Amino acid sequence: MMQFYKYHGAGNDFIIFNFLEKEIDISEEKRKQLCNRHTGIGADGVMYLLPSKKYHFEMKYFNADGKEGSMCGNGGRCMISFAYDMGLIEDNYNFYAVDGEHSGHILEINDKEKIIELQMADVSDVKEIKGQMILNTGSPHYVDFRDEISQMNVYEEGKIIRNSVSFKKEGINVNFVEIDGDRLKVRTYERGVENETLACGTGVTAAAIAASIKQNGKFQNYVIQTLGGKLRVRFRFGNDRKFSQIFLTGPASFVYTGVWEH
Repeated sequence: MMQFYKYHGAGNDFIIFNFLEKEIDISEEKRKQLCNRHTGIGADGVMYLLPSKKYHFEMKYFNADGKEGSMCGNGGRCMISFAYDMGLIEDNYNFYAVDGEHSGHILEINDKEKIIELQMADVSDVKEIKGQMILNTGSPHYVDFRDEISQMNVYEEGKIIRNSVSFKKEGINVNFVEIDGDRLKVRTYERGVENETLACGTGVTAAAIAASIKQNGKFQNYVIQTLGGKLRVRFRFGNDRKFSQIFLTGPASFVYTGVWEH
């Protein structure tokens, strides 16, 4: 028997295990079963809270397919909330994830929800292909600018791009973005989940950076509406399209805890 915790960041949901004292092996297949929304707990991913000698903690993230994934922005914010709830209380958190060091802090503490700001990795390599953009914000993203994305079939259109010849082997997350000044609407098809998710932290970060390029740097602070709620992304737009001081802000909410008889 193993205790698990369920959290979500703007609808992007995760099963989290506290392995600060001892990590317990969970197979890829079992992680996949846990994420199944019909026969398991149901989630977009699984995360481990692990000890670290250099940082406050280490975060390990697995996609819904059970395989270890790249950086997850909403997951990182939820992990800070979880660390706090587990008694690891800091003014500012420094932790290690698959793409390196991250820092973040809690802006507000409400009942079961905290507002958390997370610093993301710098971005310097943005490629443009026929008006669309490809960049890595801890995870690889394809940003496709569209109108009226509420009417789109994101699953079908995202699946086509993700499985195209250019991206099929490694996979890519596909973001459909609608721009209205410094406000964006974003819908994301996530690799590893192989479906649309209610929000994607690295996805909205990629969308904001791509929108800023498209708008010639007019805005460097965006409010982003996802299916699961609102997120904010701010950054510094430097020379040669180098982005630093990138922060992702939004809610991280505790859902429930339970026991998994593995």
